[in-house]
Formats: sequence, structure tokens, C-alpha cells
Amino acid sequence: YSPFMTRSDRFIAMDIKSAEMTKYAANAMLTTKISFMNEIATICELVGADVNQVRHGIGSDSRIGYSFIYPGCGYGGSCFPKDVQALIKTSTDHDYKPRILDAVEAVNYDQKRVISSKVINRFNRDGSLEGLTFAVWGLSFKPGTDDMRDASAIVVINELTKRGASIQAYDPKAMGEALFYLKDNDAVSYALSKYDALTNADALILMTEWKEFRSPDFEEIAKRLKNKIIFDGRNQYNKDKLETMGFEYFQIGVKTGKL
Repeated sequence: YSPFMTRSDRFIAMDIKSAEMTKYAANAMLTTKISFMNEIATICELVGADVNQVRHGIGSDSRIGYSFIYPGCGYGGSCFPKDVQALIKTSTDHDYKPRILDAVEAVNYDQKRVISSKVINRFNRDGSLEGLTFAVWGLSFKPGTDDMRDASAIVVINELTKRGASIQAYDPKAMGEALFYLKDNDAVSYALSKYDALTNADALILMTEWKEFRSPDFEEIAKRLKNKIIFDGRNQYNKDKLETMGFEYFQIGVKTGKL
């Protein structure tokens, strides 16, 4: 038996199957919240709403709260994808088709391609990005780790380079891992610092919300980039401030005129 804490802070005895299901269900619930918010972000862009304001609004409801309702470019790592897929397989093995979990997976698959689609649409070259260079900040699937398993950055980088782009990447911890996960991609080079990655790039793409990316020197960014363009996969920055400084700023779940 496995002990689990109840809401009243007492331990209860749990059988092995229930304990295993609890672990899968917990991660499936969290991924469901992530994919739900990302789908809301897509709808916000279509109708002209701002998902950042929507997140604040629904999060203020104590029944919902703010945890795991941040829009972004998809979840990754080892636990979330593996556990959702395991629960789907367990269900199908028992002749049940899990409709919500299938949708969670499908939304996440599409969400990892949102940023690359924004880049392609902005540069409007019939899908070709030949001759363009993009700075990518963040390679790991989340801040605080070098783990790149199922990282959204891999999907975005491979999609852009497949269309002829070059990538100048920087991550505080995951550079070594990137040499493995992107080992077959000759269009990727690695910078020594976040600002070095920007030099002569056509735009900045933020993929991982590392602390050192939260309050960068935007004047330095403007000087280093060929174009004052930022694609933000984590909605980290202040849209009004960047637009006042002359940046084109593309977020998740916020309609931008040039798209």
C-alpha cells in the first residue's frame, strides 16, 4: 500500500493500482489545464481578445486559481508526455477511447508549432526562410533544468531550419544537451551569451522562460538585431513598452496586426 495525504492532512492506505492511477491522473490534470489555456489562446487570437487579460480574469476565481493556466508553446519534459500517453494506452488496452486526453495531446502537438508559424507568416516568403537567421533564447523544456526531452524548442528550430533558416541559440544550462538533440542539424550554432546570440539575427525567439531572460536590456537587443522583432513563446514582456520602443512583438494568444 502507498500512503497519500488527504485534504485533512491524514494519511490513508491506497492500493497499488489506485496509487499508480493517482500519479497518472495528477499529471494528466495539469496537462489538461495547459492545453485548455493554449486552446483559449488560439481562440483569443481569432476574436481579438488578449489571453493575458483572460488568464488574470479566470485565475481570480478561487475555484480555478492561477496554477498551470499560463499560455505558451506547449509542454514537454519526461513526465507529462509520458504519463498522458501511458494513460491513453491503458485506456485503449481496456477498450475505452479517452476523448479528453486525446484532445490534450493533439492541442499540445499543434501548440509546439505556433511560434514557427508566426515566424513564417511574418516574413511572408511562401514558406521559405532562406537567408534568414534567428536568435533562440532557451532550449530546455522549462527553466531550471538542462532537460530537452520533448522540448518545444526542438520542434521550432527544426521547422525553421527545414525552410532554410539559420539559428543562433543560447540556453543557460542546456547547450550540451542541444548538441545531442540537434546533432543532425548543421544550421544551428551556439552562442556564449544571450546577447551574442542576437548579433545580426533577423529576429529573437524566446522559447524558455529562464530568469535571466525576464528583464533584458531592450536597447542592447535593438542594437544587435537586424530587425526589432521578438517572438515570445512564453508571454514574458510588456507589449505596450516594446511597441513604444519600436519593436514588433508577437505573443501567444494576442492578435498582432502583421499576422
